[in-house]
Amino acid sequence: MKKKNLIIGTSTLTVSLIFMAVSISYSAIADAQNSARARARAHNQIDWTNEDDIKAEIVFGREVAARIIGRYSLYKNDNLTRYCNLIARSLAENSNRPELQFKVGILDTPTVNAFAAPGGYIFITKGAIEAMENEAELAATIAHEITHISQKHIVKELNIRGKSGSSEASLGKLIGGGGETMTVAFTQAVDNAMNVLFQNGYAQKDEQEADTLGIMLAASLGYNPEALANLFRRMEKAESNKVSSLIKLHPAFSNRIKWVEETIQNEGLSGGEFRTESARFNRFKKG
Repeated sequence: MKKKNLIIGTSTLTVSLIFMAVSISYSAIADAQNSARARARAHNQIDWTNEDDIKAEIVFGREVAARIIGRYSLYKNDNLTRYCNLIARSLAENSNRPELQFKVGILDTPTVNAFAAPGGYIFITKGAIEAMENEAELAATIAHEITHISQKHIVKELNIRGKSGSSEASLGKLIGGGGETMTVAFTQAVDNAMNVLFQNGYAQKDEQEADTLGIMLAASLGYNPEALANLFRRMEKAESNKVSSLIKLHPAFSNRIKWVEETIQNEGLSGGEFRTESARFNRFKKG
């Protein structure tokens, strides 16, 4: 099967300009935003990775991303895709992976879900965006996927390493050894990653970490930390055929809502004035 390339449009607008709040005063949320950013960084310490590991993760993630695009075609809406990428880029500035270039693609399917491939590749379904009501919910979803990548959940699960890694299954050995055996081993590793994304799901502790650190990351940009819980509450009542894969691959919504509420309480995020940016979100959503 011919690989499809993930092509993300660039914007002539600067990230700082597009994220200027238009309906609320930035100064009103500055204190809460800075406090949330400090907490997010404290919980999300940088895990220094050698250059070979980074290269291996990106190469591996690119192949996983190609597989995802092969399963679902990309939704062709340049403005909406650019909008999602601007949000991701801003969130990524406060993540612990400055060496990665995060990219977002929208999958043309009515099902509700989102996926993260190692190396910075994020996918959100068209159905998920249609189910959202504001930018804060979109940002929280993207932040959740960024956390899966920044915390290297799949990379650690499959022990993806560079040439200097000690594992016999290191990617450097898989792609650098040559021969049919190595090609098969690399393909099997990609298959295993796809099984995590589409069949088995992440470990519950990884999902909890992605929810917890994700809302803190979104709050660091001033987004309402309740946004993710609000989205989950609506998903509990959504049509079963649209959220079936989301339910299959994730912990119960009740557990995830509890995690969000506990994080908001424990991290002192309940008292700030945060934004949702509903009007801007709906402009891009409607095209």
